[in-house]
Amino acid sequence: MKELSRRKTPKTVVKRLPVYLRILDNLLRRDVDIISSRVLSDETGFTAEQIRKDLAYFGAFGTRGTGYNTGYLREKILRIIGLDKQTKIIVVGFGHLGHALTRYNVYQNPYVEVVAAFDNDPAKLHSDIEGLEVYPLEKLPEVVSGQKVKVAILTVPADEAQKVVDLLVENGITAILNFAPTKLHVPEYVYVHNTDLTIELQSLIYYSQEDEKYHQQ
Repeated sequence: MKELSRRKTPKTVVKRLPVYLRILDNLLRRDVDIISSRVLSDETGFTAEQIRKDLAYFGAFGTRGTGYNTGYLREKILRIIGLDKQTKIIVVGFGHLGHALTRYNVYQNPYVEVVAAFDNDPAKLHSDIEGLEVYPLEKLPEVVSGQKVKVAILTVPADEAQKVVDLLVENGITAILNFAPTKLHVPEYVYVHNTDLTIELQSLIYYSQEDEKYHQQ
């Protein structure tokens, strides 16, 4: 079966792939060699039918009546996502959130290599995470070009975000994880994933009130 182009693959499917990968990593650590879509369903919360449909976008990886070879499926998903090799990334904005995300990706995420961080505050221009350099924004074009970086994490204030994104796009960044609480305008070929921690928390608080509302009825 021919794999769909990256642009035509549904975003919802792409977002589920890392979930499958995490489960497969855990299963391999438990020495589970064969996994069925039913067990994957129990582990992920997605239906077995949904899992089979998701994987079918990229090929036939299992055997009917037997299931999937855990290691083989993991390697295939790594390759589909692009995690079979380390991806170079940069972090723009080295405040508390940027610092935390940088530390996490340096120490805990084996699939990426943080090559540099950027900030306009002179007090933050130092190295303190495994020798990682924190540069002023003026150095961004040189670093992105020299390291051939395509992915950026953005944690700058909302009123600075669009200007920084324009700089990123101008210098070849095509995928941005945006933590700035604002809508960004980018060309069609650039993918932006927005993560607003405040909205996520406020949405979660809604569900925390459910039990209280029930008892008030």
